[in-house]
Amino acid sequence: MSNDLAIAPVETTEERLLRLVASCWIFLLLVALITIFLVLRPAQFGSGYNIQQLSINAAILLVLAVGQTYVIITGGIDLSVGSVLVFASVVSAKLMLLLSGADGTTYGTTSAGWDIIAIGILASMAVGALWGALNGFLIAVAKIPALIVTLGSMGMALGGAQILSGGVDVRAMPEMLVNYIGSGRVLGIPALVVIAAVTVVLAGIVLHLTRFGMHVFAVGSNTEASRRSGIPTTARLIQVYVISGLMAGIAAVMANARFSTTTINGHAMDSLATISAVVLGGTSLFGGVGSVFGTVVGVFIPIILLNGFVILGIPPFWQTVAMGAVLILAVWIDKLKRRLRKRS
Repeated sequence: MSNDLAIAPVETTEERLLRLVASCWIFLLLVALITIFLVLRPAQFGSGYNIQQLSINAAILLVLAVGQTYVIITGGIDLSVGSVLVFASVVSAKLMLLLSGADGTTYGTTSAGWDIIAIGILASMAVGALWGALNGFLIAVAKIPALIVTLGSMGMALGGAQILSGGVDVRAMPEMLVNYIGSGRVLGIPALVVIAAVTVVLAGIVLHLTRFGMHVFAVGSNTEASRRSGIPTTARLIQVYVISGLMAGIAAVMANARFSTTTINGHAMDSLATISAVVLGGTSLFGGVGSVFGTVVGVFIPIILLNGFVILGIPPFWQTVAMGAVLILAVWIDKLKRRLRKRS
């Protein structure tokens, strides 16, 4: 009778240090960037106005990135979020104009009340969720690769928005939407920032503290094992893409409110920006690992970089170079963390 016992490998001090650095390096990078810019330009970078603008600039991208976080944790990808945002914003804007009797208006603001604005908001969220449901169905049921499905829906959603609008931005928005959401405040905090913060908190609670969130991580870790253990993997995948589309619908309302117009040609890079932010925040492209808090940090890295470069007078295209290097580093560290997990 054998008394051999399997002994787990002992983690060395060097491996523990590597694991610690790999886990929190992006947060340390964010702190380092803030510290550097505060030291070099304290009056400009640390001003209340600049901090407010940083938060507002991050708000819309952060809402989009929350949905992308769910998708990437399952091992998928959503290239359509920017186009879905555009489509939802056009549908919402044109519907509010129609209901307010100002369908022929081409510029300015309308006197639509909160009832019409509420319908426009719900329409935007519903349209976004429907695009997400379509993506999820084709990926989970038809078994078409996520890259192909979302690349196709990216073109379809953008083309649909151009068809509905005639290729021209809707430049008339309800005045109350612009004043109270686009430039309004809640307890002194910009309303857009409050919306983004509430979205992040709710998404974090659902992802990290509920059975649904546990299923999302399980599907990303091993879809087949999850299915055999009784997790409804098909339903979970569809639901995750619905969440991503829903976030795009919410972001569409925020964009309309902030800019007082739809921005058909202004979101071409949103998909890549959200993917970069999610990966920078520590979510693994291989699935099964990630966090909403990490995504928040990942969103602020490029925004603070660009802002700091502008304040220092460094040409902004250097931000693209720096972000490319940081993104490559993030993927390399993700592979390092996977290697460490396998060894332990």
